[in-house]
Amino acid sequence: MNETMNDKNRLLNDIGIIGFTLVDLTLYLDTHPFDTDALNYFNHYSRIQKQLTREFSSKYYPLTTAMSDSNTEWKWGLAPLPWEGGC
Repeated sequence: MNETMNDKNRLLNDIGIIGFTLVDLTLYLDTHPFDTDALNYFNHYSRIQKQLTREFSSKYYPLTTAMSDSNTEWKWGLAPLPWEGGC
């Protein structure tokens, strides 16, 4: 159980770091739209975020309703609520 929680927390942490990076790159690209290096970084980290989010959602619960792809079970409600330590 402890190893599962460590993996879960690691994935959530990594997704948060990548998300922050993408927001920062988005702001930069808003003012520098022709910077191809920045656009390449954005695309690279966007792919990583999608991969990590897909991995987390398949192991634990979806992070967005768009990732609730199961036809047999509604997993969106399985995520812990903020007052249950979900944040």
